[in-house]
Amino acid sequence: MTMHRNRRVRVVALLVASGLAVAACGGAKVGDTSSAGATTASKPCPELNLAVNPWVGYAANAAVIAYVAETKLGCKVTKKDLKEEVSWQGFETGQVDAVLENWGHEDLAKTYITTKKVAVDFGPTGNKGIIGWYVPQWMADQYPDITDYKNLNKYADMFKTSESAGLGQLLDGDPSYVTNDVALVKNLGLHYKVVVGGSETALIKSLQVATEQKKPLLFYFYEPQWALADYKVARVNLPPYTTGCDSDPAKVACDYPPYILNKVVSTKFVNSGSPAVTLIKNFTWTNDDQNLVAKYISQDGLTAEAAGKKWVDANPDKVKAWLAGT
Repeated sequence: MTMHRNRRVRVVALLVASGLAVAACGGAKVGDTSSAGATTASKPCPELNLAVNPWVGYAANAAVIAYVAETKLGCKVTKKDLKEEVSWQGFETGQVDAVLENWGHEDLAKTYITTKKVAVDFGPTGNKGIIGWYVPQWMADQYPDITDYKNLNKYADMFKTSESAGLGQLLDGDPSYVTNDVALVKNLGLHYKVVVGGSETALIKSLQVATEQKKPLLFYFYEPQWALADYKVARVNLPPYTTGCDSDPAKVACDYPPYILNKVVSTKFVNSGSPAVTLIKNFTWTNDDQNLVAKYISQDGLTAEAAGKKWVDANPDKVKAWLAGT
């Protein structure tokens, strides 16, 4: 999935009929899944509304949480495909109970957690988030100095495309992702143009083609990311991140910070008495866990429910720990 994300596949959607006011911020689509299986919760579980942001790693989180909530707690889970900022608006309207993977968003946290007090930080997911610029590994092997940003200008012609206006192309993903790339290109004096690919799927497809056909590609990417197990990449070294170096979005000239990804839930949900509150509070797993479920969905073609079931069936001890206290 900066990915300040505003300030990383991740599914442009339709407006939720009942409604978030989202005309200027992106759309939403609601998909329902029904409860199934025996429950273990000591309390009833009302409807659980999960935001699903447009990258497959997030979808993996939602797939597993939804499957456990349905089959172990008897919840009726509603998934809502929403952009990140729109998801936070849902805390205030009451239409979103949980965001399962937050990438920073200090501005949104200040508005909805600190000022309006309609949301609560629910702790880390266990995932470590990384955002940066990358090239396919074959390029780093063939041009060893290309991974230093200071040398990018001498390779700019290699990255020209029909969309880059005579400059080198830096390919970005979904326009809602956290990115400082336009400012970085300008402030580092690079002869490049940021071109928005439109989605995580487009980024991965471009990486696949660049790797298999040996085509030059400079692109924005991130971890956790299942595709990195299949396609080897090298990170471009930007000026090191230091605290506060990205405080002014227009003047950013440093790399992205590391992200400790966290969960955010609505205050109303916390006070609801739902056993799903404890489930989401206890939920934690690794980048490898998430990448595996994301691969089930993206590469193996499993539905979210089937991917969640497959992982849950293989990891009963982790699930048991999440359910402790429900």
